[in-house]
Amino acid sequence: MSLLAILGTAALALIVWFALIFLLCRRLNNYGIIDVVWSYTFTPLAWFYALSGSGWSMRQLVLASLASIWSIRLGSHLYKRVFAHHPEEDSRYRQLRTDWQDNFGPMMFGFFQLQAISMVVLALPFLFPIFNTELSFNLFEIIGTAIVFVSLCGETLADGQLAAFRRRPENKGNVCNFGLWHYSRHPNYFFEWMIWVGFGVFSLGSAYGWIGLIAPASIYYLLRYKTGVPMAEESSLKSKGDAFRAYQGSTNEFFPGPSRTSDNSS
Repeated sequence: MSLLAILGTAALALIVWFALIFLLCRRLNNYGIIDVVWSYTFTPLAWFYALSGSGWSMRQLVLASLASIWSIRLGSHLYKRVFAHHPEEDSRYRQLRTDWQDNFGPMMFGFFQLQAISMVVLALPFLFPIFNTELSFNLFEIIGTAIVFVSLCGETLADGQLAAFRRRPENKGNVCNFGLWHYSRHPNYFFEWMIWVGFGVFSLGSAYGWIGLIAPASIYYLLRYKTGVPMAEESSLKSKGDAFRAYQGSTNEFFPGPSRTSDNSS
């Protein structure tokens, strides 16, 4: 298949898929489920791209496998979070109900379709390498694989540390400030972005792969300025108040770094 044919097929399938998911979410009255579906759907998309390339190679196997590990890990993490509170909806979607109350149905349907298109754009780093017929891995692909692997470990560790902190009753209402959370207020988001940096670097090893850098640039913008850090900060300020304000004053927002307090104990 040609590149345009692959992209067109993927876009059409995703548009139909997310329309069906919209109907499911409306029936369950919980639109936060889309976060889970969005994450999991990258797995079949990555394998569709891999199987549509010019012959089968270890490059396609490695890239699709990395994408699947990321997709399934994130999807499973979100599944536990979303369905632990179901039918209560995530605060972001409750807010959208308020913001779009005069035209909620069509606006939310459009939002779901936007998620479908976003997947086509974000998955570009998985697309260009499938046309690379070189047998050996190049330096970009080796470095990209290493970045993805290390970042997956970092994000998993950050999520695990936060979960362990929250399981202890005495920590209720307190700010998690140990482990990776001592060096960044959002280490999970940082490593999530770095995973996409790794995919982008991997893509640089193939013709036109630089276009795949759109993905990490988009993820950075969304996490840092839109749906990631700003919403998490607002929620934490509401729930933890002055404790979180003190945390903001001592700990880097996104990029990990040393504490700005004289006491560096965690």
